[in-house]
Amino acid sequence: MPKEATARRTAARTMLLAIMAIALILVLLAYRTRGASFRWNLFWSTLDQVEWSWLAISICLILLSNVGRALRWQVMLRPFGRTLSVQKLTSDTAIGLTAVVLLGRVGEVVRPYLIAIQTGLPLSSQAAAWLLERTLDLLVVLLFFGFALLWVPLHSRRFDPEIQTALTTGGVVFGATGAVCLLLLFAFRDPRRQAQQRILSALTFLPQGHYRRAERMLEAFSQGVDCTRDSRSLTLLLGYTGLEWAIIVASCSALLRGFPVTRQFGPIDVLVLLGFISLGSVVQVPGVGGGMQVATVVALTRIYRIPLEAASGVAVLFWVVSSLAIVPFGFACAFHEGLNWSKLKLLSAKQILEEPQGKEPEK
Repeated sequence: MPKEATARRTAARTMLLAIMAIALILVLLAYRTRGASFRWNLFWSTLDQVEWSWLAISICLILLSNVGRALRWQVMLRPFGRTLSVQKLTSDTAIGLTAVVLLGRVGEVVRPYLIAIQTGLPLSSQAAAWLLERTLDLLVVLLFFGFALLWVPLHSRRFDPEIQTALTTGGVVFGATGAVCLLLLFAFRDPRRQAQQRILSALTFLPQGHYRRAERMLEAFSQGVDCTRDSRSLTLLLGYTGLEWAIIVASCSALLRGFPVTRQFGPIDVLVLLGFISLGSVVQVPGVGGGMQVATVVALTRIYRIPLEAASGVAVLFWVVSSLAIVPFGFACAFHEGLNWSKLKLLSAKQILEEPQGKEPEK
């Protein structure tokens, strides 16, 4: 039973990685609070008091949001005259997100790779779909953070200079990023590809290898934007993006309902917290660092005045739900597909882009 043995070993490694990650978070918390009276009993009691029914609802909802991702990708396949079932695309999404958890950013290319293989399309076309998906999600994140940026100064009590610096820096970064995303989306909708040609003309100083790489990336992005030229497809893309994020907001709300310290949070508070979490994935907060967990702790302690220990417990479980919950389902889908995870682990972005069209993944 080599396949079952491999699956067991991989599951054991995943569990070990999860335990190590949680341990690392606890070590970082201890390091951040050295010299301070960090009440570990409050931290553990916060985790112990969570209502498991709300936690289960939160996990179910975060998994359900992947159906919205699958529906959106189905729309992006239409310009190529190909289709995959929502079930198949949801399975590929679970595998891809699990690859990101286990392999880091290089795992992002696994999902486009699998879909390209299954549809017989060039990988560049599905890399284009991935770029468009990321752009749409980024615009929603910008909307959340823009809301938080407006709401916090108006409704929160006076907060620390670190938060003010983070808000100012985040506002500049996100504002510029949003403007660039919208500009690129509108510019690349031109079927004559004038924006693409102008950018390439400005890059002629690059060495030939780098120029060809830039040319492929721009062509991939243009292919991804092709599906937005049809008004019906664009409406569906925006609608499915809204559905996906509505489910994510509901998942976050359910998780917060499970903690006594955040049970009183309303929809607006959830949006503010999601805005800060999005900020934490991009902007380093002066004096405390960066990352989703840190941003969650900063928002809960500095805006909502929740004790550090309780906020840290919420942040740990938030990370587990948003990142680790998908892993068992990703393994189950990969096992069902007969995929060789050793092969996927060895793939790099460069190796995948060089895979010949139609080549099956190693079993």
